[in-house]
Amino acid sequence: MMLSLIGKHALVGGASAGIGKATAIELARLGANVTLLARTETSLQTALAELDTTQGQHHQYLVVDYKNRTDLETKVLQLVQQAPVHILVNNTGGPPGGPLTQAEPTALLEALQNHLLCNHLLAQAVLPGMKNAQYGRIINIISTSVKEPLDNLGVSNTTRWAVAGWSKTWANEAGPFGITVNNVLPGYTETGRLTEIIEKRAAASQISPEEVAQQFKSHVPLRRFAQPAEIAAAVAFLASPAASYINGINLPVDGGRTKSL
Repeated sequence: MMLSLIGKHALVGGASAGIGKATAIELARLGANVTLLARTETSLQTALAELDTTQGQHHQYLVVDYKNRTDLETKVLQLVQQAPVHILVNNTGGPPGGPLTQAEPTALLEALQNHLLCNHLLAQAVLPGMKNAQYGRIINIISTSVKEPLDNLGVSNTTRWAVAGWSKTWANEAGPFGITVNNVLPGYTETGRLTEIIEKRAAASQISPEEVAQQFKSHVPLRRFAQPAEIAAAVAFLASPAASYINGINLPVDGGRTKSL
């Protein structure tokens, strides 16, 4: 199985922590040159130091806040002029929880900007380089909510569905150029985002976070949470030459929690 990414350049969003950082580590381990993208420079520097360089890789980072699309576009366009991107991993922290019926319209606008609009901007920026290389992988970290909406995550559910539809359309349009576009749908994963959800659920239910965590795990056939590296492994496979004929899919990595096919 051909998994080597030597000579490939990967741009990874949200790469300073959690799933994004784990993905960057895994892609570098397979030989890719990795550009980390996040808003906190100190965290990016820490993540950069953890990337493998034993195969001659060159890694770097960009400090960008997705709320500033002009800055994002400027820096990414400068990047692709210097080093075309072959692998784009779109990954952004989820919006605040709560029922959709109580969400402010501005919350939807902000979530769509940080996910859908920034994904689109990044994909358009890397597309010419992928076409020239006849190799492209666009992988979006979304959520199992695109198969089954999750309670109290109304804005996130809405936004993730929008990204899933966008991704499928991109898969159809970019496929003829040898570019695949796929979504990875993490289940409960041990990240800061999950900790935040558990703590809010515990406060609302007046029980301990440990009890909430056990409730969550009881819905997973494997009876545990995922580690970020387990999500990263799926992303890395989709980024590899071995996944060249997988296009336009939603891949749950959730321990079997999602009940639908």
